[in-house]
Amino acid sequence: MAGGSWERQEDEEKREKESWIGRVKSGGAVPLLDPENCANGWASPPGSKFMVRGPEYLKTKVKIPAGDYLLKPIGFDWIKGPTKISEILKDPTTRVRRALDEAFPQSDAIGNPNSNHNQKQPFVWAFNLQVPSKDNYSAVAYFASFDPVPEGSLMDKFLKGDDAFRNSRLKLIANIVKGPWIVRKAVGDQAVCLIGKALNCKYTVGERFMEVDVDIGSSVVANAIVHLAYGYITLLTVDIGFVIEGLTESELPEQLLGAFRFSELDPGSASMLKPSSNGLQQQSSLSTRLWKSIGL
Repeated sequence: MAGGSWERQEDEEKREKESWIGRVKSGGAVPLLDPENCANGWASPPGSKFMVRGPEYLKTKVKIPAGDYLLKPIGFDWIKGPTKISEILKDPTTRVRRALDEAFPQSDAIGNPNSNHNQKQPFVWAFNLQVPSKDNYSAVAYFASFDPVPEGSLMDKFLKGDDAFRNSRLKLIANIVKGPWIVRKAVGDQAVCLIGKALNCKYTVGERFMEVDVDIGSSVVANAIVHLAYGYITLLTVDIGFVIEGLTESELPEQLLGAFRFSELDPGSASMLKPSSNGLQQQSSLSTRLWKSIGL
């Protein structure tokens, strides 16, 4: 193929990638805004806002500001459902899954292990934070990688590992950027949690995606903190990042998978997500029934 043809193909692939990412970024219930001014919106905060284990952490216990994300932010959903929402990317009617299927039709359904997928299709990550409340809110951040995961890397081990390994390594870092003193006091300066050990996490892995559904209501402590914070949600600006914990020298310094910021969210702006016959999983839980019983 002539050089000009290669360039045209690369330009077309770039436009295709930017087009569907643009649709996903702008298609949620709350808009993508500037990190410093994102009331009732979401944004991508700088990686430097998060402290991670440095290269000499095993000797010095020194943390350093994280660098760039390993994954590209592609979207955010603020949604609610009749019951707790999970396995979003398995449902072809949900907006991110639908955008991917439309952009990459030759891949024949994300998550189908028998498909001969288009190699240009990205690998998508979804982190679904299930908020314990009577309306079953979920805050869902979506990221994507466009290059093959290096063989033997920590990310590769995480994707190929079992749930026990994932639970032992996936960390959530939360930072209250702006909010009432009582919430900042409850969360701390920058809260770090091995979420798989503290909370029930469900990992749904497809050929081209990884979804982590985090049941915040599964922990009494987390439940109480989120309930407190939810009462001030229209006043809060929160940064949340995800890291695979490094335990050996070869796994350090830690690298931020991705992060998102939400600010002053209006509960009324959440879009309703209804189950389809094709796979969106929604389930009731003890915490959901409890919140409904007391009207929260």
